[in-house]
Amino acid sequence: MDYTNCTLCPRQCGVDRTAGFLGFCRCPDTALVAKTMLHKWEEPVLAGSGGSGAVFFGGCTMGCRFCQNRAISAAPTGNPVDSGVLRKMMEDLIAQGAENIDLVTPTQFLPTILPALEKPLGVPVVFNSGGYERPETVRALAGKIDIYLPDMKYADNALAARLSGASDYFETAAAAIREMVRQTGPVSFRGDRLLRGTVIRHLILPGHIENSLRVLDWIGETFAPGEVLVSLMRQYTPMPGMSPPFDRRVTEEEYDAVLSWMYLNDLDGFTQEADAADVGFIPDFSNSHGEDGGQADDNMIK
Repeated sequence: MDYTNCTLCPRQCGVDRTAGFLGFCRCPDTALVAKTMLHKWEEPVLAGSGGSGAVFFGGCTMGCRFCQNRAISAAPTGNPVDSGVLRKMMEDLIAQGAENIDLVTPTQFLPTILPALEKPLGVPVVFNSGGYERPETVRALAGKIDIYLPDMKYADNALAARLSGASDYFETAAAAIREMVRQTGPVSFRGDRLLRGTVIRHLILPGHIENSLRVLDWIGETFAPGEVLVSLMRQYTPMPGMSPPFDRRVTEEEYDAVLSWMYLNDLDGFTQEADAADVGFIPDFSNSHGEDGGQADDNMIK
């Protein structure tokens, strides 16, 4: 796994990033870290009392039009780091009390990240991504990742093409998530902290609850009860320039309909309160280090 003939993500651009060529993600061959922080807004089983030790990487392999992290993802932003510096960043977060190391949007920089994980860190390592991953790339992470935190954004590939330019999203993410669960096995805890397993996030999109129902159907049909956790998110926040219905938040009626379907599928996991859909919950990327100020309202369903 390296930056030459880059096929890290499903775009498989094949460019030589070491020679200065840029693919879909527009990222160089040097990892970019936009921010490190004690992130207390992750799911309670991850954030705990100390917060997740979040490492936000610049750039992204998806390019979602509604991305809340567009300040660092649209035009790859961050401080260039090598594996040694990245390791020190992780160790510093642990020294500050981080419950885990949360690698946020890391795929485009895996050749730098994996050497930093050669030695155990002493806390779980979380792979936090949009779910649009090559199963071959996920297989290369075996033994380095304790907790996978993928999105399953779309069951509707036409919607995926419209909003993320990924017309093969569903089948690609489905295969990747199955590999993630194969590696981690069922979720396992120490007290109320998740030690190992896969938590599948799904963000409800306004005007498209059918997409959400199909995503929940797939999870319920694919995994045994208790094998994975589901985080049902209502934090969609309209970004400037979005056309209807994406120019509004999710309604109470839309969220309740999807939540009911989650119950009907007998899925364990988390819900979000309506006030999570606020720009105040988007990390401040103007400073490269920091601690966020609060805990979003995630509530355990079972």
